[in-house]
Amino acid sequence: MAPLKSLERDHPTIFDSDFQIFCATRGIFTVEDFLIHDLNALVAYAALQPSSEKLMQGIDLIHRIIHGMAQPWLNGVDLLNDALQNKHLLSTGIERIDMVLQGGLREGCLIELVGPSSSGKTQVCLQAAAVTASQHAGGVVFLDTGNSFSPGRIADFISQSFQRSCSMEGKLKSLDKAMGNISCARIFDIFSLLDVLRQLESKLKIEMEAESCSTRLLVVDSVSSLITPILGGNGPNGHALMVSVGVLLKKLAYEYSLCVLVRTGIDELFV
Repeated sequence: MAPLKSLERDHPTIFDSDFQIFCATRGIFTVEDFLIHDLNALVAYAALQPSSEKLMQGIDLIHRIIHGMAQPWLNGVDLLNDALQNKHLLSTGIERIDMVLQGGLREGCLIELVGPSSSGKTQVCLQAAAVTASQHAGGVVFLDTGNSFSPGRIADFISQSFQRSCSMEGKLKSLDKAMGNISCARIFDIFSLLDVLRQLESKLKIEMEAESCSTRLLVVDSVSSLITPILGGNGPNGHALMVSVGVLLKKLAYEYSLCVLVRTGIDELFV
């Protein structure tokens, strides 16, 4: 998460130590903290301070900075051309699911995988990762929030795709190469997830500028498990956090042509 202090470099007279201390008294240390805070309450509190005018300027400037990061409007023709020319499909490895998705996971889009407990959602995530890493030779980032990532299971999926005529040495080399295309990070709280996603965004930006971006699939298994234990699935803060994650995931998908596959519970849609 970007700390408020990072804004001081570009706007030293507004985001000075006084403004940062004011925000800290309300539990606001990062841009994400600002987004989920009650704006009306923050403005009312600022109005009671001796330097209220300057504080109001800071609050307004943060809003304008955030809005300035929004993507420009595109018309239907631009969106259709982008979808047809620049986006490709990745198979999930499961024929019926690919049929429902009209060919598979589409680059530039976020797919939310929803269903009751023990319905096979994690299995789909693992198999999609295996197919992308082996058959599409693409990089996979797997964010595991519930200790569900199974390298052995993924290796089994990859091995099943080998032709019988392939030698044992060839199979082992192909398996090593495919497994090397998969990176896994274990995450156990929502704020760590936001941190990792922003780190991934920075990495993808550097790779895109160098024209060496190989990551094609981002899997999050799952988002809801990070929020429900803390907030019980209710309350405005929980909703705001889910919206923040959803917006960032969509941004990663669109700007870097990723397939983003997210697992959630049946009662915890966030996209």
